[in-house]
Amino acid sequence: MQEAVLRSFHPEQDREDAHRIWLELGWLQAGQEEVLDLFLAGADAEVAEIEGRAECLVLMTPGTLRYLGQDLTLCGVTGVTTSLVGRKQGLAGRLTARAVARQAAQGAQVAGLGMFEQGFYNQLGFGTGSYEHFVNVDPAWLKPRGKHRTPRRLTPEDWQAVHAGRLKRRRGHGACSITPATFTRGEMVGTRGGFGLGYFDKDELTHHFWCKAPPDQELNRCKVLWLCYRSTEQLHELLSLLNSLGDQVRVLSLQEPPGIQLQDLIDRPFQLQELSEGSKHESRISATAYQQLRICDLSACVERTVLDTGRKPLTFTLDLHDPIAGFLPAAEPWRGIAGVYTVTLGERSAAEPRPDSRLPRLEASAGAFSRLWLGVASAYSLAATDELHAPAALLEALESIRLPRPHFDWNY
Repeated sequence: MQEAVLRSFHPEQDREDAHRIWLELGWLQAGQEEVLDLFLAGADAEVAEIEGRAECLVLMTPGTLRYLGQDLTLCGVTGVTTSLVGRKQGLAGRLTARAVARQAAQGAQVAGLGMFEQGFYNQLGFGTGSYEHFVNVDPAWLKPRGKHRTPRRLTPEDWQAVHAGRLKRRRGHGACSITPATFTRGEMVGTRGGFGLGYFDKDELTHHFWCKAPPDQELNRCKVLWLCYRSTEQLHELLSLLNSLGDQVRVLSLQEPPGIQLQDLIDRPFQLQELSEGSKHESRISATAYQQLRICDLSACVERTVLDTGRKPLTFTLDLHDPIAGFLPAAEPWRGIAGVYTVTLGERSAAEPRPDSRLPRLEASAGAFSRLWLGVASAYSLAATDELHAPAALLEALESIRLPRPHFDWNY
């Protein structure tokens, strides 16, 4: 068999192969090929070609990451798929590394993805994000403040207004946004049993949600795929609207909105859990971390770390190793962020490639330092569970720096 050729996606040549891969893996059903075409329309794609056919496909979609009130440029790894023919040849790792490197060389400051399992993308310098809470609840037990108005029905035809509403939603620290509107259109078209409700101010969609009903179309179980709002009043109006579905919906599944403890807005949550325990309509709150992120431009990212420490800045030597280099050919201009730096954290932060042997030394992988920088976990936690090592005094100093808990708030 010929060696796989890694190259850019060519629509005329590779579109049918892309459809075949997604159909083969169950990411699409027959007749849904338009969904992938919409995702491809807003993405830079890479393929691994074997004997003239694309057998691995990686999609990179531009976006932003909110960091302490500022936006960084994000490249979202929105699809990594390998055909049955291309398995166990290292194609996914090498092709994803190539795609990230090319986006970083073009100015992407961070990269993010949703992982299928923890460990694989750590090989490319990604670190795991924060726990997200997932709530299953009978919506009749929600207790929002106030009443809702009559909403507008949303369909895939409203994709432009919906996408604009998603981009203008309330965003906290760590929030990601995918920029191309065709991505939202693809998600809406691809949602079987999809429906949405929302509110407009003139022609602008200010707050809304988009849901997925079960395949049998009986609205007894419902999953909220996203919920967007700009104020607490709008959040409560949406919760009141979801509460009104309680006459028919028995289980509502949704991801807890960033910064909101949804248990506070459930009537007698422990009683509800006990009453529903073991049933197909069980009420529960669970947590998992399923998205990952890595720094691509160390200097730009550290500069955004503006801290009011109330004391002199913290300065240390950072010795970074970045495993993504092992997946890249020598000719690739961007090879990760490995190196030895002097890092200063304070009201003005910086990472400069000039080590100082007099400073305390922090050794870390790209993924572990990305988690520390973003605020996913503390220095002590990462020293215990990830690839991060430092003297006790430096760990103690880093421990005193507190960032808001990040939430990506956009699944991709």
